[in-house]
Amino acid sequence: MASPSLYARILFLLSLQLITIAGFPHHCGPIEANDKDRIQFAQNLEFLETEFFLNSAFGKGLDAFAPELAKVGPPPIGARKANLDHVTRRIIKELVIRKLVISVGGIPRPLLDINSENFAKLFDKAVGYCLDPPFDPCADTTNFLLASYAIPYVGLVGYVGTIPYLANFTSKILVASLLGVESGQEAVLRALLYEKACEKVLPYDITVADFTNMISGLRNKLAKCGIKDEGLIVPLELGTENRTTSNILSADTNSLSYARTPPEILRIVYGGGDEHKPGGFFPEGANGNIARSYLSKHH
Repeated sequence: MASPSLYARILFLLSLQLITIAGFPHHCGPIEANDKDRIQFAQNLEFLETEFFLNSAFGKGLDAFAPELAKVGPPPIGARKANLDHVTRRIIKELVIRKLVISVGGIPRPLLDINSENFAKLFDKAVGYCLDPPFDPCADTTNFLLASYAIPYVGLVGYVGTIPYLANFTSKILVASLLGVESGQEAVLRALLYEKACEKVLPYDITVADFTNMISGLRNKLAKCGIKDEGLIVPLELGTENRTTSNILSADTNSLSYARTPPEILRIVYGGGDEHKPGGFFPEGANGNIARSYLSKHH
């Protein structure tokens, strides 16, 4: 049987081939925006993470805990409580509390689709065929962690891509602090998944590591700006300083974090590779001036 590292190498090469063929015709460079708009754009992802984690851990969302933060935005679609083990539920509850504390306000909560069917479509697209039965993010702890893997890292690389272009020192302090929490959260989730890296995700003949590689490969393909996302087991050429295939922390070969622009992020979270066409986790599009400006160009 092929090892996880072999699967990772194959997936990496296929992803790289697709990106090379497509080239970089889409906007991959920095955008023009003020500090307020940049920070408010990031809050779309904070809303997504907070609602998914709150509902998964408690069975109820932001409206039950801090409705003022939603700013009259519509409740999410398909939210429900996940079947988690005791330790994971305690960890997720802590992450949620931290999310509530650092919420920055400023825009209404966008309409979010965290329905199981939406996650199933994402995982089908990642693996390249329809999983049978459909992937259920709330079925058990492993499925929940994999579903969580599909969300927070996008916010992390977004913060990394935002900080260099902030003009105000106060804004830089705020976003750097948000990045610190986001990085810690991502590290916890990846570490929990790494403990299960070689386990098969039942009832599929796919390991945890393979799923993470497929999800990362899909995000790279959707964003259309090269390799900026990596699973838990990677080819040596993507490993830390080209010395390891183990990849608990996702970073480039120089151990520096990847960065993404708002258009790249929208291509990923909309699920279709187009920042102008809402879908995926944001069926009506993200909120704030940056996200809405791309929707206006579409119309």
